[in-house]
Amino acid sequence: MSLLKFSASKVHDFVSESHINSLKSKIESCNTLLHSGEGKGNDFLGWVDLPSSITPALIEEIKASAEVLRSKAEIVIVIGIGGSYLGAKSVLDALSNNFNLLVKDRKDPIVLFAGQNISEDYMHELVELIQDRDIATVVISKSGTTTEPAIAFRVIKDIIEKKYGKAEAATRIVAVTDGERGALRTLANGEGYKTFVIADNIGGRFSVLTPVGLLPLAVAGVDISEFVAGATEMEQQTGADVKFEDNIAAQYAATRFALYNSGKKIEILASYEPKLQYIAEWWKQLYGESEGKDGKGIFPASVNLTADLHSMGQYIQDGERTLFETVLHIEKPNNKFAIPANEDNLDGLNFLAGRSLTDVNHNAEAGTMLAHVDGGVPNISISLESINARSIGALLYFFEKACGICCYALDVNPFDQPGVEAYKKNMFALLGKPGFEAEGEELRKRL
Repeated sequence: MSLLKFSASKVHDFVSESHINSLKSKIESCNTLLHSGEGKGNDFLGWVDLPSSITPALIEEIKASAEVLRSKAEIVIVIGIGGSYLGAKSVLDALSNNFNLLVKDRKDPIVLFAGQNISEDYMHELVELIQDRDIATVVISKSGTTTEPAIAFRVIKDIIEKKYGKAEAATRIVAVTDGERGALRTLANGEGYKTFVIADNIGGRFSVLTPVGLLPLAVAGVDISEFVAGATEMEQQTGADVKFEDNIAAQYAATRFALYNSGKKIEILASYEPKLQYIAEWWKQLYGESEGKDGKGIFPASVNLTADLHSMGQYIQDGERTLFETVLHIEKPNNKFAIPANEDNLDGLNFLAGRSLTDVNHNAEAGTMLAHVDGGVPNISISLESINARSIGALLYFFEKACGICCYALDVNPFDQPGVEAYKKNMFALLGKPGFEAEGEELRKRL
């Protein structure tokens, strides 16, 4: 039985089931391209069969390295940007206590993130927090020169070396980087850091099942073996040899493609569980950076419900009808909590006394779905039995596979990001980086 369930039943009033099924041949051929390596960007397809190719030896090596950091530090700072932090952050948030930093008698280190922004206040407050704490860091960068993480690593490395001395510092720094070249590889080799390799054929936004994601998760105490097992199960269930009728990633891709061609240009990923907020952030990067090029692609957005029903809910219900929703449904909570009775009943809620919060949440979800469908918003449903390492591993691979299929259906390269470079060139020119002087002068005139 699959760890995930997919339903497009609340889409069929907008695009028919027969129309979606008519896309079977096109979608299956796109899935085959991912496995044959004959499509665009085929030098970045290492993620397709990654889960099943992760060896027990690599898992044990990652766990052993994580245990060294766990034994030395109460705070481990993971430095990276984009796919180098969003994957780990999303899984960590999904599998952690909602109030992780305040949990008493915690057994696992606190994992914090840096290098995903250039905020002076963020860095000042992080440095202030770690001054009197035992710390270590995992720095993730293929080149070692990406501006945001390079600045953060310069700061954190300096603090660790001053606090512990260079010899001990080298045992508290792990680098996940290119296997042979780049500034971070050169530094790691020279200083003797433990390293893991970012494979050349796996791009950042598809890297959560590599040491990029697995090492930070292991440091935090996540069962990475279960996480990989869930992804492996989904890999098997979405392979090129799995027919369309049984392949939920193919069905999701076909449904999105049909909706896009019908004029639905915005997809909102909705969840009724706060722990899944960063799953949505990871998903937005995956789809936005993969699909959004050549003037094409669905714009990925997200909402956290029921909170956003009191804000974004108005637009979803009554705004321009260019959007559809994909709802992450969680069947069972990991904990139980019943609503108490109250003698005065001033809030009028005694009719709910004794019922679980999940019961109320599920009814809010069902009512919202019907209201949005009635308001002209197609709804896709993706169900997980519960939130755990195995189901989240399956969910992330499911989204990766469907993303690759969707991009090939749109005839775009899923694995490049030419638009990302525009801001970098302007930023370097305005900062006065050597070699950008002329561009900087022209940009300052425009400003």
